[in-house]
Amino acid sequence: MPERKINGNRMHYQLDGPAQGPVLVFSNSLGADLTMWDAVVNQLTPSLRVLRYDTRGHGQTPASVGPVTITDLGTDVVALLDALSIPRVIFCGLSMGGLIGQWLAIHHPERIDKLILSNTAAKIGTLDSWNERIETVSQHGVSAIADAALDRWLTPEYSRNNPDVRTRLLNQFKATTKTGYVACCMAIRDADFRETIRRINAPTLVITGTQDPVTTVSDGQFMQDAIPNARLVELPAAHLSAVEVADAFARTLNTFLADSELSPNQPAYEAGMAVRRAVLGDAHVDRANAGITDFTADFQDFITRYAWGEIWTRPGLSRHQRSLITLGMLIALNRETEFKMHVRAALNNGVTPDEIKEVIMHSALYCGLPAANAAFHAASEVLNNTDE
Repeated sequence: MPERKINGNRMHYQLDGPAQGPVLVFSNSLGADLTMWDAVVNQLTPSLRVLRYDTRGHGQTPASVGPVTITDLGTDVVALLDALSIPRVIFCGLSMGGLIGQWLAIHHPERIDKLILSNTAAKIGTLDSWNERIETVSQHGVSAIADAALDRWLTPEYSRNNPDVRTRLLNQFKATTKTGYVACCMAIRDADFRETIRRINAPTLVITGTQDPVTTVSDGQFMQDAIPNARLVELPAAHLSAVEVADAFARTLNTFLADSELSPNQPAYEAGMAVRRAVLGDAHVDRANAGITDFTADFQDFITRYAWGEIWTRPGLSRHQRSLITLGMLIALNRETEFKMHVRAALNNGVTPDEIKEVIMHSALYCGLPAANAAFHAASEVLNNTDE
């Protein structure tokens, strides 16, 4: 694994993907290392170049001597980018990584193209809670709080169903050096961006976990309100959403990155094709394009320009919201083929199977039981991959 000397300290990192692709940086949470992103990275758009690194005292990056601040951790990222000759990046940070991302976007906006803040807050925890944790770890080591930390990271249901993942994360947590963990606790304790977060001008996505006891949905809503034009997506997870719902997390990132590539002045056909591919997937669009004939060409052009280029690009609703609305209308109209297509599209837009279920349940009340019954059968075929 490659390493660089950064600010007098050896930093471990991993760089994957095409050399000319836009660079997406992942920054891990307190007590985790760069492998926490494995399941997400495997599902990202292949054109991305992905840079992951271990924060000081985590993974294979040794702890530094003395106290550490978020400024120090942010400066480490800038120095690593300089060492790798990377001028600008998309930055995605979870929890502590999200604090680092906020610092970078505030103090080095010239380095941040787009920002993803996951399961984090402008201010995490309280002075007393951090001091209590620092005291416990200083006296008894990281292992003393490991199980309690994992209970916050993952929902009980996920831990029961994925004991191997919990064990791997637990071992990863316990491998974090006491010095590095305490130093980073101090950095998080002292970081407060509640006032300065308003200076962030990069396109920003905020991801929250609906069952996150550490950084709550209300923390995400505060950031969304404070950062100009920020978007908020809620995922059904606890604190480590990038692990617990990696598929939905990756889809959310891919959708956000495709969305933010669109220019207000982009021609309707070009913008529509970009959104159509992001929502329906390249395979579907390629099949549709391959089947175009002189008879259907005008209709395909119409769909791309107006459905995807004019309506799906409007800023008033998120793609997530548009997917839910579309599913409800297609149930009411009994359009099974289109409904199945948009179930797949909804998954690409970060909609969860539970949300699809609730749309169908709601339709039973307003569209009738036969419509809901047919929708459940159609959605099940897609979700179980029996009719692909």
